[in-house]
Amino acid sequence: MYFVRSASDRDLEAIASLLAEVWWATYTPIHGEDKTEELIAEWHSPEAIRANMARPDGEYLVADDGEHLGGMAFATPSGQGDIKSVKLHQLYVLPSCQRQGVGRDLFAEIETCFPDAKRLILEVDEKNAQAITFYEGVGMSEAGRTANCGRDGSGIPAIIMEKPLPPEA
Repeated sequence: MYFVRSASDRDLEAIASLLAEVWWATYTPIHGEDKTEELIAEWHSPEAIRANMARPDGEYLVADDGEHLGGMAFATPSGQGDIKSVKLHQLYVLPSCQRQGVGRDLFAEIETCFPDAKRLILEVDEKNAQAITFYEGVGMSEAGRTANCGRDGSGIPAIIMEKPLPPEA
């Protein structure tokens, strides 16, 4: 059983390993080995992970069974538009842990981490059908498209998805 908790510096190596494994399994068939390796090195280096974990406005979560990490999620407030939004930058689950509720638990926790937010937004590679299906299953819907998933100039077409968040009770 996995429990969702805040990530810490002691998780850095395990998070980097998790991200590399997920990206190799998911994106090599979509983008090829060279592009996948390039993106892992740029987006999921220990330095990039450490910088994201250090953001005071963000939430960096892991799913931990006491011995291994099965997944991770990272989100920050977003200034897009005039609605208070949260941007889910990353939600990844090891292939061996998928379809066991780990992703749903991480997603559900992110939804509660920003009580003033009115919506959750994300970008998903338009060729990642499994992720799109997952996000639709947790209530996300297509809100637009971008030619550059993740960063300007990436050249990776993506679907922008959003979900209204319920008001704080």
